[in-house]
Amino acid sequence: MRALVTGGAGFIGSHTVDLLLKKGYRVKVLDNLTPPVHQNGERPSYLPSDVEFILGDVRNKDALSKALKDVDVVFHLAAYQDYLPDFSKFFHVNTVSTALIYELIVTQNLPIRKVIIASSQAVYGEGKYRCKLCSMKYRGIRYPSPRSLNQLKRKEWDIKCYTCDEKMIPVPTDEKKVNPHNQYAMSKYTQEMIALNLGKRYDIPTVCLRYSITQGSRQSFFNAYSGILRSFVVRLLNNQPPIIYEDGRQLRDYVWVGDVARANLLVLEDDRANFEVFNVGGGEKNTLTVLEYANLLINKLGKDIEPDISGRFRFGDTRHIISDISKIKKLGWEPTCSIDEIIDEYISWVEMQGDVIDYYAEAEQRMKQLNVVRLSR
Repeated sequence: MRALVTGGAGFIGSHTVDLLLKKGYRVKVLDNLTPPVHQNGERPSYLPSDVEFILGDVRNKDALSKALKDVDVVFHLAAYQDYLPDFSKFFHVNTVSTALIYELIVTQNLPIRKVIIASSQAVYGEGKYRCKLCSMKYRGIRYPSPRSLNQLKRKEWDIKCYTCDEKMIPVPTDEKKVNPHNQYAMSKYTQEMIALNLGKRYDIPTVCLRYSITQGSRQSFFNAYSGILRSFVVRLLNNQPPIIYEDGRQLRDYVWVGDVARANLLVLEDDRANFEVFNVGGGEKNTLTVLEYANLLINKLGKDIEPDISGRFRFGDTRHIISDISKIKKLGWEPTCSIDEIIDEYISWVEMQGDVIDYYAEAEQRMKQLNVVRLSR
């Protein structure tokens, strides 16, 4: 069987390619190798030589048509992700490319057996919360709206119940309700709707996977606009403090890229996954605050540095988000790699790359200029 992996030279894509090859698939990759992920625009050395490589953009009809020829399954992992306010680019790359895949399959009558779509935990926005005070009367479950700019400027970081105004507790969010509120999240949810609805209409088995914060080797340190592990490690290796937004008490769950690749293959090979959406996350054992994460890295790298917590915030960030992974566990998947193991692997990989420049400093300056990163009063 032959598989196409869009974005297959990238982080999650390349690990998925490795696993496909290990399982005996023939693999084709479509990737445009653009910065900041691919700084030099060259095919990465970790991409095996027996992979057919097509240099091209997923938005380009000719390139995508060539890539889809003679393949059985598609992993659509190519994506645009950062915090910059170039809103249209998110939809052009993430959403339009998805529509184009289904357009070509239908109009060219391509015998594609299944399409796997890489989505994101970001589609939940603030996700699911529980209010203890309201739990006796109403169950206490809430799906809050985004925090206002004025609230963030006042350093009122936490989410409060709209019924009683008390601080609420984040709980793991299942796949049932979404509330995307930044440009990336909206583009990913739109991508899901296109894929699932067109997939059902034209009988093209489709699965959408909502990844939590995915981490591990090959996560490019050139792209400093997102990624807590890469930005913190690069700062610390340059003897600079990790910059923490808000108060550092934001909860997140983290998942190893190898486990994400396993989930990709699982839903490909299990027909029970067809036309479903699944969270792919780190679970309770891999959930911790941003500040805890920073201190863990500081200790592992042996640095005598304190995190920089100065009231900055990124407009559009969620306060807490933790994924409920019980649904995909029913298919036999669960995370295998702990936070400690994820961090150790990444540090080893980065150290093998030689001297690493602090790319984050330039990225943060640009985010400040574009009013993405702001300072509270």
